[in-house]
Amino acid sequence: MALILLLVLALAAALLPARLARAETLASSGHRGASPVGPEPVAERHHGGLYRISGRGRVAYLFGTVHVGAPSFYPMAPEVERALAGADQVVVELDTGAKGAFLHALDRHARYARGDDIGRHLAPATMARLRTALHTEGISVASMSHLKPWLVANLLISMQLERQGYRRNDGVEQVMLAQARRRGTRIRTLESADLQLGLFDSMSDIEAERYLLDTLDGLADGSAARRAGRVIEAWRSGKAAERDAALSEATSGGSETADFTRRKLLGQRNPDMASRIDTLMGKGDVLFVGVGYLHLMGENGLPQLLAQRGYLVERVY
Repeated sequence: MALILLLVLALAAALLPARLARAETLASSGHRGASPVGPEPVAERHHGGLYRISGRGRVAYLFGTVHVGAPSFYPMAPEVERALAGADQVVVELDTGAKGAFLHALDRHARYARGDDIGRHLAPATMARLRTALHTEGISVASMSHLKPWLVANLLISMQLERQGYRRNDGVEQVMLAQARRRGTRIRTLESADLQLGLFDSMSDIEAERYLLDTLDGLADGSAARRAGRVIEAWRSGKAAERDAALSEATSGGSETADFTRRKLLGQRNPDMASRIDTLMGKGDVLFVGVGYLHLMGENGLPQLLAQRGYLVERVY
């Protein structure tokens, strides 16, 4: 799984608080185990990509983000910091601080009804593999049994990222939101918790099981962590070749995960995001829009979609 929704990372923090709290303590204390905590700093800070969108007297800055991060990611590039400081509104995919909507979406889409559990929706062999994976992470099956397979899969990936030293609290959106709140800048969102979890909940039982199996396979051979890590490294480098390779890896092939990423997480959401950005720009305020890095890429990426709406799209870096 190369693209994890911001909401899923917030769910991980809510559903696995003890596990994540331990990881954050280790990371902040500088503890070094078998794997380094976070990436090494880099001199060049032109992470991701920054675009200036203009037309009809409207201006917005579009910045590609990653939903987890490390202290070495900051400060961001001067161009980003200036655009963020000068914005009238800061726009993110989702503000996970909206706890009521967050919990309602979790109950509606991600949890089984009373009397039902994950074991009723998975083949015995898949359940056995899941039990082994959870045991490896020190998590009981009982604590996850009320959650749907796609959420459990994403929680397992979030733990892999955590092991590599990437934390949600150091994610780009969290830093953006903290700056906006300090400045008193208005915060807007492109999506809702209900929409994001509803995308996953649209999977059939068969699709959700395949999605989970993709993750279990990736955990077993190490490819899941490598794929997720490559998206982050592509963001850090800002290099076109790494960016294109990350997009191809996330969306190519016949796996359930690649198909879902291609059709739903990018193919369905990108046009809706472009429409929402267009609407917000119509208010006349200068916007700073932060969205997941993969949403900027390819022919169906937000820069292309906004250009098709008649805006001048300029790459700042």
